Formats: sequence, C-alpha cells, structure tokens
Amino acid sequence: MCGIFGYIGKKENAAEMIFDGLKTLEYRGYDSWGIAVKENKKILVEKQTGKLPQKDLASLIFTIPTTLGIGHTRWATHGGVTVKNAHPHTDCTKQIAVIHNGIIENFQELREELIKKNHTFISETDTEVATHLIEENLKTSDFATSVKNTFNRLSGMNALVVLNTASSEIIAAKNGSPLVIGIGNDEFYLASDAAGILKYTRKVLFLEDHQMVILGENLKLLTLPTGKEIQPKYETLSWSFEEAQMGHYKHFFIKEIHEEARIIENTALNGLSPTKKLANLIHDAFGTFLIACGSASYAAIGATYLFSKIAKKHVNFAVGSEFKYIENFVTDKTLVIPISQSGESIDVIEPVTRAINEKHAKIASIVNVLGSTLYRIADFNVLLESGPERAVVATKSFIAMLATLILTAYTLAGEQKKGKELLLKAAKNVKNILKEEYINEVKKVAEKLKKSEHIYIIGRGLSYTAALETTLKIKEASYAHAEAFPGGELKHGPLALIDKGTPCIVFAPNDETYYDIISNAEEIKARGGYIIGIGPKNNEVFDDFLETADIEEATILPQVAISHLLGYYLALARGNRDPDKPRNLAKSVTVK
Repeated sequence: MCGIFGYIGKKENAAEMIFDGLKTLEYRGYDSWGIAVKENKKILVEKQTGKLPQKDLASLIFTIPTTLGIGHTRWATHGGVTVKNAHPHTDCTKQIAVIHNGIIENFQELREELIKKNHTFISETDTEVATHLIEENLKTSDFATSVKNTFNRLSGMNALVVLNTASSEIIAAKNGSPLVIGIGNDEFYLASDAAGILKYTRKVLFLEDHQMVILGENLKLLTLPTGKEIQPKYETLSWSFEEAQMGHYKHFFIKEIHEEARIIENTALNGLSPTKKLANLIHDAFGTFLIACGSASYAAIGATYLFSKIAKKHVNFAVGSEFKYIENFVTDKTLVIPISQSGESIDVIEPVTRAINEKHAKIASIVNVLGSTLYRIADFNVLLESGPERAVVATKSFIAMLATLILTAYTLAGEQKKGKELLLKAAKNVKNILKEEYINEVKKVAEKLKKSEHIYIIGRGLSYTAALETTLKIKEASYAHAEAFPGGELKHGPLALIDKGTPCIVFAPNDETYYDIISNAEEIKARGGYIIGIGPKNNEVFDDFLETADIEEATILPQVAISHLLGYYLALARGNRDPDKPRNLAKSVTVK
C-alpha cells in the first residue's frame, strides 16, 4: 500500500517535486502524508493527516532550497490516523528520517529491545522501530552498513527509505514491497510505483527482493544480506506521462472508463501473439490454476466459464490469499496464471513464489505493469497494455483482463479470428455506450438508486462475473451495500431479502441463460422488487432497461462497461466527492 517518493540531484526544489510525486501516488494510501528534506545538517519534516491538498502549502519546507528529500502517503496498518503516526519518522537525535511500506512483523520484540537501550518512541507504528535501530547501529557502523544491518533484522515484506544528516545519500532496501528507481541526468528518483516518476524519466531500475540501493553522486546496488555490490539492470518504461494525467475529465475513474473501448480494440489487434502463446501453455499443462484478488479474481472466475464453454477446457480458480489451502494439487507440470493490474499484490505474489520454489510450477502472468514483481518472476507474461490506472477502483484493467481471457479461450479452441472479431464488435458497442445520450440513461438509473442502502445483482453463467464486478464497483465507489448472486441461488435464501422497492440488477444476455434469468427476475418482481435489466433485448419484467449489443461471450464487455458507469454515477449521486479514492482502500495491496 503506501506511496513513496524520493529525489536526489541538482534541482533545489526537492520538496515541491516530492509533493507532486506524492499526489501522483496518492492512490496507494491517503490517511496521512509527510515530507522530509535535508537542509545543511538538519532534517526538516512536514506531516499532516488526510489527503494531500490540491494546492501547495504555505509551509517553510517548500521555501527552502534543497536537493535531497523523501516523502510518503500512508495507508494505516499499525496505529491510528494521527500526525505522530504519519511518515517520515525520525530518531531520538532528529538526525535520521525513515519512510516505510509494509509490515515489520517482529516490531514488538525490536521495540522492547530498543526501549531497554533508552530509545524514546513517539508513535504507535512499526516503522519507528527501524528508525531507532538505524540510530543504534550508527554508534558502531557507517550509514550504509547501519541500514543494511537494520533491514536484515526486519521480518516480513518491507521497503525502507532512509535519510541521514551526516550523509548526502538516500539509501533504500526492499523485500516484497515494490520500489523503482528513476535514472535522470545526474539525478535519481525513487518511488513505490513507476507512474510516480514518468514525469521525469522513463529509464528505471526495478529493485528486486533482498536488494539495497545507495543513491548519491552515482548509483550503487547491493544484494542482501551480504552487502555485495552487483550490476544494475535498467529498463525503459513504455507508458507516457500524458497517459497518467486526468486531462479534461473530473476524475480518473471516469477517464479510465472512457478508455475501455480503445483497450478492447487494442487487445483484439495486438494481443494475438501473446494469447496464442498463453493458449499453448494452457494446452500443454497438466492442470491450470488462475489466482487473483479483487476485480481480477472476477476475471479469473469468468475464465472458468469461458474456457469451459469455448475451448472445452477445465481451469481452476482460487482467490490469491486462499490458494495456499488448496495448492496440494500443484506439481512441476502445473501452469499457474496470476492475474493482477499492479503485479504487486502480496496476496498473489506470495502463493506464486511458493508455487515456484516448492512446486516448481510454470508461471504465466497476466499483468498491466512492466517490470512489476509478478512480471519479473513469471516464465511468460501477457501485458494488458491498458496504461497507468490511477483510480483506486479498477475499470479499464478489468476490461483488459476479460478481453485477454476471451481472446485466449477462442485461440485455445482454434478460433482466434472469431475471438478477434467479437472483441472488435464489443469495442464498437462500448464506444456507443460511452456517448452522452447513453450515459444520461445510466445517470437516471443512478438517481433512482441513490437512496437505496441495499442493491442486489444477479446473473448466470458468464454474466455472474459481471454481477460480481458490478457489486464491487457499487460498494467501493458509492458505499451502498451490494451483493451478487447466481440467479438460481435466489430461492436458496437470498429471496428473503426482497421487499417492495428493493432494487435488483439483472444481467440477461441472449444466450443459454436468458430464460432462466428472466424467470428469476419474475420471482423478484412478484415480491415487489424494482428490476433493472441489462442485455440485448428488453423484457416486460424490467422496470428500467440498459441495452447492450448481442456479441456472444463478448457481451460481458459492454455489460461491465455499463456497470462501471453505474458505479461512478451512483457514487456522485450519493455524495462521494472523490470516487477516485474510496475510504479505507488503496490501489496496490502490498500488505497481508
């Protein structure tokens, strides 16, 4: 979670650059924020709770010329949302500043040890332990050795970035939590996400686990725990800075929805080769497991339907955090397919790493971020090519996942041409859905739903995936309770929730599920439910209707585009002024 940004170079507006960098990374956490810069032999710190303000603060830290600093946006894990718990944290002498992403699992025993050595703690966080441990180590070692020895004592998945008044360097180390270094002209940038440094450079170094980097006049890369120097391997980002900007849109949420048609079309035109390779891997594997979390897990659920119906192929699915409880079937002949926008979700990385190290399984990842952890550890990658996704609520990346899986299923069935044609038809339909006239119809439905505290969504077959995704978008963005059911499950309990006026969204594609799902809609209507139908043809049971084209299995793509619009406009109708950053959430889940 948490956003990290740092700068060291010749520019004297480090604080301002760090502030701008943190705003770019704020989707990773927005409980509090802070900046530390070095001025001569002092460290100046600015910390506040809440989101970063839209305009620069009238703070001393922004007026001082400085070429060295670090900043942090927090998603709280240990300790409440307070200024004292905000990062950066300093030591007893105020000579060291630390920012951190992850969880130090052994922080309690380290804290007790340091208290006995007369260190004073002012926060409730696990991070402050690292600050004081570096301070203690500096009594007998140099800066780099102190950071190295400190990091080697930390348990868990962590990324640490450190300033020291006695040094003109930034030192960072990682294990599990992501860090990327941007390479400029006689300057270096440091961020928890490549999107944070696109404004300044596209040449990057992705830090691997158990590595430490020293940034000063040059870059020195070390392997941990030994501290042996190794040769860095630089990469070039394919994204542009403009892709990560909001443009004329009010929120990234709606901007990214408006990119969905282009992304589907891009998959159809440029995804033929990677999906063919993925299809071959699935064909040759003795068992295939898809693992994912959040929206990506719904794409994986959709894949179980797609591969069964289109390619007559069984694939398994598990939520990332639950995979370890069913991984006994994994062997060296198994194909594991992790699906992730960021490629950094710890609940996916951890089981994938175990599948590699313990089971020697083959890994084929579906990810959006070049150079991410999943990208680097996989044997084969399918890049989603959906560009930077800044809203916490996933939209265009989910569409890209579904489009990729649809094309892969048709390719596995020997019908890649048909898959391509269906995606192009879906892209055309989504373009029409994103026109003002159609969006106005979605807004009308959102207005009718805005006072509803409970919304139910049903679908059958592949459309159950659309129902799940709709549920998540409504919950995340509008804070209304929403729940999805397979249509046939209504009579097994959920029908008891239906009362007069209870809203229910019904996905009714023109496929083998149509008549059964219409019967389910009738059952809800008979009990007073308010029915919103989504599909190719209207039906008298629907009180409101949002039309899609009839595109066989690709019909799910316009279904999902509609659900994303509904989530966005329902959020606005219910008074959420910043649907890009839902409360309590962050974009990249890098802690357990």
